[in-house]
Amino acid sequence: MALSTETGTTGQSPTPSGAEFFDVHGPADNRVVGTLPNHSPEQVAVMAAELRAAQPAWEDLGPDGRAKTLRSWLDWVMDNEQRLLELVQRESGKSWGDTAIETMVAVEVINYVTKHGAKWLADQDHRPHSASQATKRLRVHARPYQLVGVITPWNFPLGMPMMDVPGALMAGAAVLSKPSEVTPLAWAEAVRGWREEIGAPPVLACATGLGGTGAAVVDLVDMIQFTGSTRTGRAIGIRAAERLIPSSLELGGKDAMIVLADADIDRAVGGAIWGGLFNSGQACISVERVYVQAPVYDEFVQKLTEKAAAIRQGTDTDKSYSNDIGAMATEAQVDIVDRHVKDAVAKGARVLTGGTRGEQGFYYPPTVLVDVDHTMDCMREETFGPTLPVMKVDTDEEAIRLANDSPYGLAGSVWTADPERAERVARQLETGGVTANNVLASVFQFPLPMGGWKSSGLGARFGGPYSVRKYCRNQAFVSERLSLKSEMNWYPYTPAKSRIMGRVIRLLGLHDWRRRLGLKANG
Repeated sequence: MALSTETGTTGQSPTPSGAEFFDVHGPADNRVVGTLPNHSPEQVAVMAAELRAAQPAWEDLGPDGRAKTLRSWLDWVMDNEQRLLELVQRESGKSWGDTAIETMVAVEVINYVTKHGAKWLADQDHRPHSASQATKRLRVHARPYQLVGVITPWNFPLGMPMMDVPGALMAGAAVLSKPSEVTPLAWAEAVRGWREEIGAPPVLACATGLGGTGAAVVDLVDMIQFTGSTRTGRAIGIRAAERLIPSSLELGGKDAMIVLADADIDRAVGGAIWGGLFNSGQACISVERVYVQAPVYDEFVQKLTEKAAAIRQGTDTDKSYSNDIGAMATEAQVDIVDRHVKDAVAKGARVLTGGTRGEQGFYYPPTVLVDVDHTMDCMREETFGPTLPVMKVDTDEEAIRLANDSPYGLAGSVWTADPERAERVARQLETGGVTANNVLASVFQFPLPMGGWKSSGLGARFGGPYSVRKYCRNQAFVSERLSLKSEMNWYPYTPAKSRIMGRVIRLLGLHDWRRRLGLKANG
């Protein structure tokens, strides 16, 4: 039974009688587009217990068995792609072009982790560190956390959980997911597909609801992967520390774009437009501030303003691709954007295009701001909206200093025709990822870590084997090459054994022959 746009199921056991529900509103016109259970902590605890009971058999399937199930899920997702994307658009208000990327994430991530998972999860053999330990065999076992929690935000309803959940499942963990209450419909349906339509083991569940639901998830899992605001991430990190469980936190960003005088200006302008306005600026690695060197500043601003003014905004439900960007997800987010623009104008900035919120729905037009500085909220706080504040700089050093003048450090970009200059600037930026002559590119380079510095988070989302092994505990395993009745260092202690051990340590551990033989260093 597919998810209804009026009422929903998350693929769990039947919702208990008397359960509370909450409505999901579409930001394009604020109408109700779905209703889902507001799961109580007690209901979340039941889900967690069921997942834990199913996890051992899932782990025992081995990497190849788990990969087969994940690929079946991918087939189901793509067979139901249009319906899932319609849910995404309905609950998020995106343009169809911005919506369509979400199933691409599922294809890329599931294929990546299933292709390499068996190799990454294989036992790792290590050589002893010295000759004194030569009788030992050393091995590391990758054992999954039994229950992983994945809490995701509202900006990519399907794509964001697809970035994390497949890796945890591939590791052999069970996953208790919690999508944002703003946009839970598409993910709830994807989980229903796993649980009801592909014959998968019941090791994936979706808890829907408000803040209490998310808090219950954090309190019940063995490891938490969270994506969202720095404020909420800090609270989750504190709670995880109190429970002594690991947390991976991908938080806010204020990504800087540095355009140097030798850059290809047309490409840089195109990158700024897409990097700053994609998904109405609602991406953690959106371009949030632009620093342009003086010789090309006027040309850059002119072309940027022309392109921004030409962006088509609206929610094209007919899949005509007649709009480039859609609505913002919440009225509160529109309020933040509006506040940042008004604060900038009050402090001397000029609006070259946009700058006034839409009259209907949660829309804010593409907005270019100039004459900005770091006293303004638009240059200091995360905006998470379709604004492009542009600041003139003179030198590479000034651009680097201003880019680093931020509590955030998630990603950024450098634009120059000189590869060595690009890397030199990148090495001085205090951010987890830097792209040369492109935007938003580092997030989908799965062999590389995607993680934030400073207030942008802890840990990383991807990073080759880490994409899966982050959801595992390392178990050290030591075995013996020789079968001896006793060890030299076991009881009872004797003078003879002590002398032998002392000589062996000197012989194998010191670095000149006099000391090895127990002689004085100076003869």
